[in-house]
Amino acid sequence: METQEKIIESEQEILAAEKSILQEIKKEEKMILGIEKNIFIIGLSIALVVVGAAAGLLFWQMSSNEIKIDNSMISAPRIDLSAKSSGPLEEVFVNEGDQVLANAVLGRVGDELIKAKTAGIIVDVKKDIGQQFSAGTPVVSMIDPNELRVIGQLDENKGLSDIQVGQAAVFTVDAFDGQQFSGVVDEITPTSNDTGVVFSISDKREIKQFDIKIRFNIEAHPEFKNGMSAKIIIYKK
Repeated sequence: METQEKIIESEQEILAAEKSILQEIKKEEKMILGIEKNIFIIGLSIALVVVGAAAGLLFWQMSSNEIKIDNSMISAPRIDLSAKSSGPLEEVFVNEGDQVLANAVLGRVGDELIKAKTAGIIVDVKKDIGQQFSAGTPVVSMIDPNELRVIGQLDENKGLSDIQVGQAAVFTVDAFDGQQFSGVVDEITPTSNDTGVVFSISDKREIKQFDIKIRFNIEAHPEFKNGMSAKIIIYKK
């Protein structure tokens, strides 16, 4: 009987020991899982930092190779047509938005006919019939759509020295939801928009602006209108 009790007691001790060992194993497993989880989190954090740094570097490199001009618009040179002699405005034969051919008669001042010098689009018409017009006073204004360009005004200290004719550019037009269109630098005006000479005793100089003109495929984009707002990005070489 005493031997049986000892056996039962030994079995209980063994079970208790096994239970204790299992508990220790579970603790070790939790500790290992915790370490692995921490290692995973640390590794993930490092990876995110590296990816973020790489993305930031790529964005910086792309930004540093771009010159942005937000103050831009699609425009063509305005062609003002007038009489060579003074006289009353007798007739006008066109309206704004009309497309005309070269040499088309647009109006008459006195006995003088006013004709289009080139094919184009009428953008302004004086309709004050009977009003006296001096020689050289515009009666009709038009544009040649073949001369449409995206024209941006760039501060001289915002990358003007990095721009050359022929550089690739893209532009967006506000009316077309940010869609990008391609073009090239066609012209950099040789003088600033403000050509007046200003003298100042201040050390702070006035920042001048220059027009940058971007040429694009006009035939591919008949939807572009004179005066539409735009934004330009020019890629440095």
